[in-house]
Amino acid sequence: MDSISSLSELLSEQRPSSLVEIPGVLGQTFGQATLATTMPMSKLFTVFEVDLEVQRAIIPRNLSKLIDYINLYLDNRQAIYFPGIIFSARGAGVYDEQSGTFRLKPIEKLYVVDGQHRLAAFQRIMETLQSQMARAKDRREYDKMEEISEKLSRLYAFPISVMIYLDINARQERQLFSDINKLPRKIGGNLAVLRDQRRFYHVMGSKLAESPIMSRIPVDMFSERGKAPDCLFTYHLLIEILAALFEGRLKNGARNNGYQFEESDLAEHVGLAEMYMSRLLDHLPEPAKGELCWSENVQIALALFFHGEAVKTGKFNKYALDYAMNILPHIPWNDIYQGEEKDRLPRRSRIMKAFQFVKHFYDEKHMFLIRESDKVKRPDNDQFEADLNEEVS
Repeated sequence: MDSISSLSELLSEQRPSSLVEIPGVLGQTFGQATLATTMPMSKLFTVFEVDLEVQRAIIPRNLSKLIDYINLYLDNRQAIYFPGIIFSARGAGVYDEQSGTFRLKPIEKLYVVDGQHRLAAFQRIMETLQSQMARAKDRREYDKMEEISEKLSRLYAFPISVMIYLDINARQERQLFSDINKLPRKIGGNLAVLRDQRRFYHVMGSKLAESPIMSRIPVDMFSERGKAPDCLFTYHLLIEILAALFEGRLKNGARNNGYQFEESDLAEHVGLAEMYMSRLLDHLPEPAKGELCWSENVQIALALFFHGEAVKTGKFNKYALDYAMNILPHIPWNDIYQGEEKDRLPRRSRIMKAFQFVKHFYDEKHMFLIRESDKVKRPDNDQFEADLNEEVS
C-alpha cells in the first residue's frame, strides 16, 4: 500500500460521502463569484466558523432578544423570519456545475461575514435543548424527552437563506462587514413599531386605532417618519401612551410588552384604553395640532400622571382614573412651559416638566375644582365609590 505524505493526500482519499454538499445557484455579486442557497440549521452548524478579526464580540442583549424570538417558533409555533446570512469560503470548496452542488471537505469551513448573532442564538438554544435532553434522560422523564426531541428536530430543520462569497480574502470580508452594518439605515420608528404585530402593546395599539372612538384622533398607520398632515398621532406615539398609561413607564422600559398574553387580558386593556381616549375627548378641546394639550409630550405626560392616580389603591382602577380625569378642563395648559422650553428642552425633559406641572396642579387644586356634581353625573358613581372602598379596605 502506498504511503500518504500530506494532509491533502489524506483528504483526497476520503470517500465522496464525507464531503459536505451544498446545492445552490452560482452567480456574480459586485464582481465576485457567489453561491445562493438555503440550508437547514443542522448543516450550518457543521460548516460555519467565526473569525474574530472580522467579527465584533457578541452583544449579550442582542443575543437574548434573538433567543426569545426563536423561541416563539419552538414554543408557540409562530412563524418567524430572518434575513439571509452571508459567508465567505476563502477559496475553499469546489462547485460542480453539472450537478449544481458546492462541495466542502470536512476540514474546510465557511466564515461568517454577516449573521453572527443569529447563528449564535440558534447554537445557544441547541446547546440548551441538548442539556435538557440529557437531564431528562438521566431522570427517565420520557414525556419531556419526547417534547425536547421534537423541538430539536424543528430547530435542526429550520431553513436559512445563505449567500456564500467563494473567493474573497479576510480584508475584503472586513470591508464587506463594515459596509453591511454601516450603510443601511434602520426603518423609522413609526413603521418599525407598526410592523411588530406580536407584542402586547403593539396588538393593543392596532385594535385601538381601529376603534370608532379614535375617529376624531386620526392615527398615522403608514408613514415611515413623522406623520401625515391629516393625522394627529403617530402609531408609535399611541404605543408610548398605552405603555405610560398602564405601566407608568416610557415605552423602552415597558415590562409587559411581551409576546405571551391572554386574549381576555388584551380585550380588557383595549376597553380601558377606549375609555381613557373617550374621556380625553370629553374633557379636552377638539383635537388639533395647534392645541398644546394634544401635543406628543403632553399626551405622554398625562398618561404617566393618570397611571399614578389609577393605581394608588394597589391595582389599576378605572373609576379612580375616571375621577382624576375630571381635572382636565381646569388645567392651564399654556403655563406648562416658559419661554422657548417647549421647543428647546430635550424630549424627555419636556415630558417630565409637563408631568410635574400636572401632578402639582392636581395635588393642589383637585379638592376645589372637581365638584361633587362631576362624580354624581356619572351613571357608575355608586360602583366607583364601592370599588374605592373595597380597594382601601
